[in-house]
This record gives sequence, structure tokens and C-alpha cells, in this order.
Amino acid sequence: MLTGPLRLASNLVLILALPAGAAAAGLEAGAARVDITPVSGLGMYGFASRKGGATGVLDPLMARVLVLEAGEKRLALVVMDLGRPPAGEWIRRLREKAAETSGISCVLVAATHTHSGPRIRDEYPPKEAPDWESLVLEKVGQAIDDAHRRRVEARIGTGYGTVLIGHNRLRPEPDGSVTWFERNNTMVPTSPVDPTVAVLRLDDAGGRPIAVLVNYACHPVVFGSDNLQYSADYPGVALRMVDGELGSQPLAMFLQGGDGDINPYYAVHPLEQDAARMRDWTGERLGREAARVAKAIRTEPAPDASLDYREDTLDLDWRWNAGKLQEAVRQSRGPEAAAALERRAAEGLHAPVATVLINKRIALMTMPGEPFVEHQIDWRNRCPVRDALFLGYANGSLGYFPTIRAAALGGYGAANTATYVQPDAGARFVNRAIVRVYEMLGRLRDAPEDFGR
Repeated sequence: MLTGPLRLASNLVLILALPAGAAAAGLEAGAARVDITPVSGLGMYGFASRKGGATGVLDPLMARVLVLEAGEKRLALVVMDLGRPPAGEWIRRLREKAAETSGISCVLVAATHTHSGPRIRDEYPPKEAPDWESLVLEKVGQAIDDAHRRRVEARIGTGYGTVLIGHNRLRPEPDGSVTWFERNNTMVPTSPVDPTVAVLRLDDAGGRPIAVLVNYACHPVVFGSDNLQYSADYPGVALRMVDGELGSQPLAMFLQGGDGDINPYYAVHPLEQDAARMRDWTGERLGREAARVAKAIRTEPAPDASLDYREDTLDLDWRWNAGKLQEAVRQSRGPEAAAALERRAAEGLHAPVATVLINKRIALMTMPGEPFVEHQIDWRNRCPVRDALFLGYANGSLGYFPTIRAAALGGYGAANTATYVQPDAGARFVNRAIVRVYEMLGRLRDAPEDFGR
């Protein structure tokens, strides 16, 4: 039986910081994109009710890469149009290749969480053909190298807007229960939601955009289980709009936030009722606001640029009795899902949580699964720097991370087989990232104030 209190074993993996006495250096940035759409016929991600493999391509699935460099420190952010990041061994190999070919010591791998991509397998290399993952690994590795080679002196800036394209899909009832609120065609107000559109823009020295990062929280599930064509869902539409509004030069990237309990208004819209049009409406609404914010940002040079990074591993216990959880998964999601859960139980729940600080003023944290939106709000409110971006689905996939209150109320993602870590895990991830930012800012000391007196 896997029970017991949540244990935090914080293992410092990597520290990227300018060494004492190093000469001031500016920020450099490079970007690249590559098509990672796999062959047709593969099983698709998400929706247990979906039958059959992918029959074609509605719009391509992409991997987008941003490389940042300050002094001798290099970081690569990879965002893929997939339901979740690939297997841990896949990420490890990608990091090794980036370190060997481009000297990049920090690689973050995130997914947009589209439910119209291929099913993600836990083994690398996969045991069954076709091995589309190896081809994607090669393409993304090359894109990291391309972005590194293209890097130029960069200016950076941030901006914020607001837009609502979705709702909270867990609706509290007067009797204290929670009901599933999948689709909200009439756009009834719900809570909690986060309408914040956070935008980070990077320009070259001449003011021409290199990349535009759009951070927002909403499930990409306008298409439902009846869709059997690959699609990036609404984020793909939003990014194409941002690219178009700013010209052909920039690389727009979508950073999925704390969308664990947030659905688009037109969620799982039937194909026969023009789901593509609802997808476009949702993406255009977000893309229009993101482009407006991006165009208003005035980027600034960073002659004393810095890049700090930490990745901690939090060792978690299971929320449920392991045997009962596996049996529940077998009944609800089938033997394959139960076998995958059994393998994970043997490996243990090791959760990577990355924290990045750019120029001592822009912070970014990651979670390896599906965080509820209040974790994103909490991070932004408590982070000691003004600009704080939040990424879910990054560097791993450990199910849902509800808040403690949501876990107590129940509902999908809060108290079912899709969440299997202790209910305070998400809050502890946020706390760890906040501690790391304070450390990077030099505000937390490694010895008591009266040490040596």
C-alpha cells in the first residue's frame, strides 16, 4: 500500500547564474519551429470515449523553440502541440543532445495540451511501431540547434491583457456538491477563472520581434472525441493571428497555464455543429488580445542580463490506496491505463519543478501535470517579481493538481482517478518556486543573520 504524508525531497539539479566577477553581458535570443505532425492511424490523446485512430490532419502540430543566452548560460524552452510532454527518457535524451551540440544546460519541455494530438506513450523507444517519437526527437533537437545558431542580441519586455474564452468546469451546488459543467454556450460567469493574458516579447537590437510568448489558462478541447484529425485546437489559431499581426518574423509560442479546471465555452463541440468555427472563434478572441498587448510592449536592452535556473525534484506519496486506484483505473479507463499506472507506482512519484528568473525581474515556474487555475493566481500574487509566468504540462505528467479545497469538494480532476497525488502537492510546488525566486534575488541567506558575530 502506498500511503503516508507527502514527503518533499528537494534535490538541486542545476544552477545557472552569473559567476562572481564575471563581465556584464547582454541577453541573446534565437527561435525556431518545426512540424512534428505524425503519420495518420495513431491512437489519439485524451477522451476515453474516442474510437479509432487519426484519419488525417486538420492543421499541423508544431514544436516551437526559444533559446536564451546570458554570458555563458543557455536555456532552451520547447513547446509542443501535444497533449502532454513525452516520456521522461525522451526528455533526458533531448537534454543530452542539446548540451552536446549547443552547450545548452537547461531545457524545458512543455505541451500545449491539445486533445487532438497523438497518444503519448510512456516508453522510449516505444515497444510498438510506428516509432514516430524518435523522428520527433530528431526534429526538435535540430530545431534547438537552429535556434541557438540564430541567436542575436535581444531586447525584452512584458505586457498584460484580459480576455475570457472559457469557464470553470467544476460548478459548486447549494448542497455542497460539485457538478460537471462541460460546455457553457451562454457564457454564464463562473469562478474561479483567470482572464489574464500575459505576454513576453523579445526583439532584436533593431526592434524587430524575435518571439512572442503568450501565457493563458484554458483547456484546448473545442474539438471533442468525434474529431479524428490532428489539430492544435484554439492555441494554433491564436498563434497564427499573433504571427500575422506582428509580421512574418516573430515566433509566437503558447504557454499553457493552470487550466486543470478551465474549459473553453464551446468545449467538445460536435463536428456536425461546425466545431471548426467555434475553434476559430476561441483562438481569434485570444489571439486578438495577445497581439494587441504584444504590439504595445516596448522592449528594452539588458546590458547586465542574467539567467538563473533551478530544477527541484519533489518526491510525492500517493493520495489513494494503490490497489484500489489501479482497480478503479482498470474499470474506468481499461487495462492499458492500469498497467501504465502500475509501472508508475513501481518508479515512484518524482515531480520535477523548474524555476527560471530572467534579468532578476521575469520569473517562470513549471508544473509536471494539470494544475488548477488558483495555483496560477497564487503564484502570480505571491511571486516577489512583478512579471511571473506559469506553465503546466512541463517536464513530466503526474495527473491533476487540484487545490486542497477543490480536492475536498470533489469532481473530475479533483477527486477521481485522474488525480493521484496528495491534495497539497500543487501548493507545495508553488511554495518551492517562490522560495527559489527569493534565493535567486539574494533575499534568502544560507546562514543566520548573527552567524560569525
